[in-house]
Amino acid sequence: MEFKKIQLNGFKSFADKTDFLFEEGLTGIVGPNGCGKSNIVESLRWCMGETSAKSMRGSGMEDVIFSGTSNKPSKNIAEVSIGLSNDNNEGPLQYKNLDEIQIRRKIEKDKGSKFYINDKEVRAKDAQMFFADLSTGAHSPSLISQGRIGALVTAKPVDRRAIIEEAAGIAGLHARRHEAELRLNASENNLK
Repeated sequence: MEFKKIQLNGFKSFADKTDFLFEEGLTGIVGPNGCGKSNIVESLRWCMGETSAKSMRGSGMEDVIFSGTSNKPSKNIAEVSIGLSNDNNEGPLQYKNLDEIQIRRKIEKDKGSKFYINDKEVRAKDAQMFFADLSTGAHSPSLISQGRIGALVTAKPVDRRAIIEEAAGIAGLHARRHEAELRLNASENNLK
């Protein structure tokens, strides 16, 4: 499964609908200071289910909505859509037979976020698990933002292990195991 396209609309410095197409291979985002490079990486993390406004360089999640400039008025909605190619049918089980999958997150002022997979509204947890099943996600080691390399070098061993587990694709398994243990405990309590 590969990233094919990301579309930003009203997200941080991207006031207007902007498409980025990803070609095969390694992709680097380069440009002068202040042109929005970090915002592109943050948009990927946000669409994958990031819940920390602080890690998005904001005080609240609504801070991702374009706040306006002297030339452009502010927006009320921010939306990011990730288009994935599933040509090899490597997607999570319920999406295995689809050639393309689209994940979208939308936030509206005073209304919160909504997540969609192929235009069907899903829970935030469903979007996060979708990416965890693909061995990626909002905290994936493949999405390296400013300061992340330094943080990795100085990370505690337990934090470094979590990064390695996510890169190896077992972070999603831990989440699924935890869910299964909770269901098992609830079932055991019901039997008592």
